[in-house]
Amino acid sequence: MHWQKVDTMDESNVAAHLARNLIGLRSVRRLTQDGLAKQSGVPRSTIANLESGDGNPSLAVLTKVAGALGVPIDELLAAPRAKVRKWSQADLPVQHSGQGVTVRPLVPEPVPEEMLTVMEFAIDSAMRGSPHLPGTREYFTCLEGRVQIVVAGDRYELGPGDVLGFPGNLPHSYRNADAGRAASGVSVVVLAKAGV
Repeated sequence: MHWQKVDTMDESNVAAHLARNLIGLRSVRRLTQDGLAKQSGVPRSTIANLESGDGNPSLAVLTKVAGALGVPIDELLAAPRAKVRKWSQADLPVQHSGQGVTVRPLVPEPVPEEMLTVMEFAIDSAMRGSPHLPGTREYFTCLEGRVQIVVAGDRYELGPGDVLGFPGNLPHSYRNADAGRAASGVSVVVLAKAGV
């Protein structure tokens, strides 16, 4: 008689997957354990047990928690998967600003409290920067060509690899300072928190 090995999911792995997925989904939805308990009708102590990997939930509990999070039950129990996505250049939104400046996102998904953009400057192009709340910091890294940035009346010229950091609430503007060729750079704006 030959025994055939059957692949089974280890209960401790399922509990660990449930704990990790539950914490992640709750965090993305900005819910506390109390908030999830209220939305799902499941006691907070049960949520805490599930997130510690110690819970042994019934199908009814899983159904309530999954419903409150807006996901199918199998997403709560799933093993880790790499969240990989490719965007083609055509998928990325492009904005034309000023005279001959093209701005597109560096990261196509929302990044809390930051704005990340690639700026491409045609020959003789220029644009004014958008003013931000006090406490905002901007960083511009020149990738190619030469870019002149004016901050509160002071001029700074950047070449490839140079970085300029400045308060984003001050008046500022960008200009391609390289006669006869295009320039580009990356802008990172670290937004001030409102009310801080």
